[in-house]
Amino acid sequence: MSIAQLAGQPKAKRILFYALTSGKVSHAYLFSGPPGSGRMNMAMAFAKALFCTGEGDDACGECLECRKFEHGNQPDLHLVEPDGNSIKIDQIRELQRELAYRNISTSRKIYIVQRVETMTLQAANSLLKFLEEPQSPVVAILLTENGQAVLPTIRSRTQWVPFMPLAPHDMLQTLANEGVPQLPARAAVHLASGLDACRALIQQNGFAEMRNVVIQLGKDSLTRFTAAMMSAQQHIFKTELGEQPQLLLSLLVLWYKDMIHFQAGRHEALVFIDQLDWIGKHAFSRSAEGWVKCMEYTLEAGKRMRAHVSPQLALEQLLIRVQEG
Repeated sequence: MSIAQLAGQPKAKRILFYALTSGKVSHAYLFSGPPGSGRMNMAMAFAKALFCTGEGDDACGECLECRKFEHGNQPDLHLVEPDGNSIKIDQIRELQRELAYRNISTSRKIYIVQRVETMTLQAANSLLKFLEEPQSPVVAILLTENGQAVLPTIRSRTQWVPFMPLAPHDMLQTLANEGVPQLPARAAVHLASGLDACRALIQQNGFAEMRNVVIQLGKDSLTRFTAAMMSAQQHIFKTELGEQPQLLLSLLVLWYKDMIHFQAGRHEALVFIDQLDWIGKHAFSRSAEGWVKCMEYTLEAGKRMRAHVSPQLALEQLLIRVQEG
């Protein structure tokens, strides 16, 4: 995978491509961003590009160094991750010993440290000394979910590379390229944070069935109140789906939101795209404000469930409120 092939993160890509094209590669980078934003994939792609001996500003995927990297056979790449809950000083000392060996095969060595904010104080001070006296062929890539949690002395010696949450359309395109079915993917990218979480949700037992139940419940909640109550009883609370009421409500919010998308002519934004005909016939049965109220009622039901109100009772009261408008 090359930098250009990764989803989203235009600012991070601009910073890294500038380093590659200008030859002004920093001795240390701090990749900071939320879970699921693709920091590790970008770090690996950047490292691959730095090792690449082909022409161009990104990894070519064809040279010997790229092939070694892809097969996990790049001896000058070193990965450090927490041992238990933290990165300990012995891990940093071992890394320093590894990097002290003479470099024979490539022009540089690279190390990637995951969750750098978990370093113990002794480990952080040891790494800091290493950063203060950088060896020119060595590049550090430090990864964190919260850059502000990293010691200021370490932050000041790295180039900050910010990562944003991946946009749903970027994740959807990536999943489509992987051959993931479109219908569950369109829902998952609005419910999960990051591609790995999307994949896990799609593969979760009952997710596709939950989506189908929400479609039926969403339709019945607007036109057939008694049927909606029966659907909730038969297909949710008497099945394993009843164990995930918050997921059901999150999908239901997306259902009502699709009505607003249709009213605004944003058909490409529909999550339940396979229900386009039904949505087209009913989207204007309420105003946009009316659909917003349905969404608010659904979110409020979720709050009540988290406050230990019976999920069945909270859902039944939600259906009543939606029916009353």
